Amino acid sequence: MPSTIKVEIKRQATPDAASTTEKFEVPYRPNMNITSLLGEIALNPTTISGQATTPISYDSNCLEEICGSCAMLINGKARMACSALVDKLRTGDEPITLAPLSKFPVVRDLAVDRSVLFQNLKAVKAWVPIDGTYDLGAGPRQIPQIQEQRYPLSNCISCTICMEVCPQFNDSTNFVGAATIAQVKLFNMDPAGSVLKEERLRALAGDGGIQECGFAQNCVEACPKQLPLTEAISDMSRDVIVQGVKDLFTR
Repeated sequence: MPSTIKVEIKRQATPDAASTTEKFEVPYRPNMNITSLLGEIALNPTTISGQATTPISYDSNCLEEICGSCAMLINGKARMACSALVDKLRTGDEPITLAPLSKFPVVRDLAVDRSVLFQNLKAVKAWVPIDGTYDLGAGPRQIPQIQEQRYPLSNCISCTICMEVCPQFNDSTNFVGAATIAQVKLFNMDPAGSVLKEERLRALAGDGGIQECGFAQNCVEACPKQLPLTEAISDMSRDVIVQGVKDLFTR
């Protein structure tokens, strides 16, 4: 095994600055992930040509694929830096390439502004409404079959990889993305959350809603938590149509 790893990183000092590429060479250790590789650069922020630079800016928190913050383009593919292992990414003497997600505004280097996801979740009221903090008693019972359907959807880590790989997620469509649609299904199946079911479905019928999905299925292939996204989109498409028909006859 070689004693060093070459890496090329797309950098951008400010949101309005032009992007540049810097090349680094860091000491190799077995079982390194991309996060630890970036840590090695932070210890000695010097390019492969010997020029001093600054440590790479990127988002990171849990280091165990739970927080969803470290998503980036690794060798051109949207992945989590904490679970992307260097040993599986290296191909011969070719450098590993890192770049920010391409569909979100760059804050600095590999860090991007993914607040659009949370704006979309707010638009569809992706929460369980509870009025007050007093004791409401035990919640409604739910059969195990429904629990098993809801649990995978609750594993969403808001990494936005599904939005990054979606051909329909762009400025022209304003598509809310698979993650938001999956959360609508999750909360509509909740006994307490279902009180907002009709409002969520009407929101998905609006601009950038579920009708923008082209069923490319990139999202379900790329999701690091293997959420049943295309199943959720299909189910919510049906429910949105049914809700539209109901609204048509109750005006």
